[in-house]
Amino acid sequence: MDFNKQVIGEFRANGGRVGGPFEGGRLLLLTTTGARSGAPRTTPLGYLPDGLGRVLVIASAGGAPKHPAWFRNLVANPRVTVESDAFRYEADAVVLDGDERDRAFARAVESDPGWAEYEARSGRTLPVVALVQVGEGPPPGPERPGDMLVAVHDAFRAELRRIRAEAAASGPVLGAQLRVNCLVLCQGLGNHHAGEDLMLFPGVERGRPELAAALARMREEHEAIKAILDDLQAVLAAEAPDRAALAAEVDRLTADLEGHLDREEALLVPALNATAP
Repeated sequence: MDFNKQVIGEFRANGGRVGGPFEGGRLLLLTTTGARSGAPRTTPLGYLPDGLGRVLVIASAGGAPKHPAWFRNLVANPRVTVESDAFRYEADAVVLDGDERDRAFARAVESDPGWAEYEARSGRTLPVVALVQVGEGPPPGPERPGDMLVAVHDAFRAELRRIRAEAAASGPVLGAQLRVNCLVLCQGLGNHHAGEDLMLFPGVERGRPELAAALARMREEHEAIKAILDDLQAVLAAEAPDRAALAAEVDRLTADLEGHLDREEALLVPALNATAP
């Protein structure tokens, strides 16, 4: 419990970043409602991407023979709160069953054999739970709009670092979970840039018309990044995607995207935060 409290405190103080055994990994904070007490209970958990607005967690309890308390809580009260990076949102917990559970767990084991070791040690079938974000749009984050933009960008930066590391550590053929991770990143970036083009940039232009030319360049960069994302998704669409081809496309995306995010923040953050109350 003391270790969990330390992780929770570090997570919240640093926008979702922690050190130690979780450094560089995918970590969220799950807050459930106690099945008997009715009190909120927060637990740090590793997670797996599973689509936009949906992640998976596994009730391993480190290989213990009983389901963890957080799992029993969400079975009794499926509405939960998730903290991920600098964002916090409500979600519905859905316990997977049958073939859907088995496919998801197989993906997890392929990416990290430790899940299979936990299941063997526990003597039980480890539950796999989907946490499905409630509501549309980005989850609440920092209050000032410029800070929110940086938080969104930082989440993309962190996920890209994870994917690069996973691609470097994988075998010659791309694993199923890594393919899902890449597709979720592509979809998220595409949606983010579309939202900027359709909503954010026009609003900034109305208030700051002198930025129109610079914003036009940002739109051109969005198109260039979209072409890279299309190439990346073409690699992922192959029946047996090649890891080297993936790594090359991810490196190309990283080089272009990081420069774009830096330039966009230099342009927009001062303008956006100047409008904050």
